[in-house]
Amino acid sequence: MQWYNYVAAFFAGAFLVNFVPHFVKGVCGDKFPSPFAKPPGKGLSSPMTNVLWGLLNLVIGYVLLGYGHICRQYPAAVVVFFAGVALLSVMMANNFQKKDKE
Repeated sequence: MQWYNYVAAFFAGAFLVNFVPHFVKGVCGDKFPSPFAKPPGKGLSSPMTNVLWGLLNLVIGYVLLGYGHICRQYPAAVVVFFAGVALLSVMMANNFQKKDKE
């Protein structure tokens, strides 16, 4: 595999984990921070904005899955994929824990 397949695997994990909170909060009808809020990432966006942002993340993550060759045949790609999931999960938890305190 080429180096860019590993980059695709990492970002596939990151985009797919970012899909979850935006989509879930959106379909539940809750406002939630997004890059389109004011200020970006700190203010609250509408549920529809979050659903659409979540779906865009899902599509990008799905496309990157193919380029990342994430399967048993390439175990290193699987590890890099889950590194992307873990890193963005920790970053999101750290960022979003502050959303109700500001």
